[in-house]
Amino acid sequence: MRGISSLLLAALLLAAPVAAQTVAPSPAMPTERPNPGASDVQSAAPGVGESRGDGQPARQNPEAANPERATGAAPGPVPQQATPTPTAPIPAPPPMTARGPSAEELELQRALQGGRIEGRVTIPNQSAGILVQPEGRSWRQFHNVTLTWVGGIAVGGMLLLLVAFFLLRGRMAMTEGRSGRTIQRFNALERANHWMVASSFIVLGLSGLNITFGRYLLLPLIGPEAFYLVSQYGKIAHNFLAFPFTLGLIVMLLLWVRDNIPDRTDVDWFKSFGGFFGGAHPQAGRFNAGQKVVFWITVLGGGLVAASGYFLIFPFWGPLDVNDMQLAHIVHSVLSVLMIAAMLAHIYIGSIGMEGAYDAMGSGQVDLNWAREHHGLWVDQEMAKAREVVAPAGARPAGD
Repeated sequence: MRGISSLLLAALLLAAPVAAQTVAPSPAMPTERPNPGASDVQSAAPGVGESRGDGQPARQNPEAANPERATGAAPGPVPQQATPTPTAPIPAPPPMTARGPSAEELELQRALQGGRIEGRVTIPNQSAGILVQPEGRSWRQFHNVTLTWVGGIAVGGMLLLLVAFFLLRGRMAMTEGRSGRTIQRFNALERANHWMVASSFIVLGLSGLNITFGRYLLLPLIGPEAFYLVSQYGKIAHNFLAFPFTLGLIVMLLLWVRDNIPDRTDVDWFKSFGGFFGGAHPQAGRFNAGQKVVFWITVLGGGLVAASGYFLIFPFWGPLDVNDMQLAHIVHSVLSVLMIAAMLAHIYIGSIGMEGAYDAMGSGQVDLNWAREHHGLWVDQEMAKAREVVAPAGARPAGD
């Protein structure tokens, strides 16, 4: 018991000096003023490196580092910074290489502006470097949309008109029937040249229509494999048959241009609509006004179609570029569909539309009544020539 009392007494004696020490106020805390009139006098803070009395170096008073604020004063509110006014961003200049903007940057800039995008090539054909050009978008719109409408209206509309005309008018028969006598209408050279041009045009027209309408009309019917073969061989035939077609146009012009010069009889033919809607057929020479129209459409239109087609078969002649090729394609395609529409009417009249018309290009001999009905002036001329051959002018009967 006496030992425990001794330990408690020793513990109290050791704790007494610690409790007797006074805790100094923190330098960061303001000192309490004894009264309102007392001055703000405070003991100087220990300097840097001076001892605080406990053997530790004194720390520098943070208030002493700011001479503008009184020592011991409470810190004021932190000032708010003003929000900066937004300004328009300044575009950064395009990155430049040692030789100017890079090819990628130029292509992007031209693509955004709708301009032509082309690269650098080392081959002689500089047009091969053109990747994108604005005119190509216009041409694609024409090929995929405009040409489809023009061709559909021209070709489809002509087919509908011919069907309606046949249902209303029927086949045009000879007024007096066949006479049993014939007259030569075209010789062998004329017929051979006609059929060369006609057969070439049929293949050219069908293969060309396949390019525009084949994917919509033919592909769903025969499938992709057969459509590929038809298109591939059609393209080859289209390119090679252009040469006999052009040759036939030249020969046709030389053979028939003299008989297809417009004259006054053509006016009467147009006034009576060629006799297609009833009434007598107007008199005409070897070719009537309707046939003359077909002739000039074939020669002039076919010549332009052939010329524009050669620009496409052999592209980039001289200074011609891709824009010229696109223009050639537009001319070629528009004139082609218009010619197809016109030739459909010609084929109809020369086959099922008119009795006796096919014989002119079949055997070359037509019935005399048919010839007088449609080409009376030409028959009179041929009869006059025949009489001169049988009995030349100035000839005397034998025995005189």
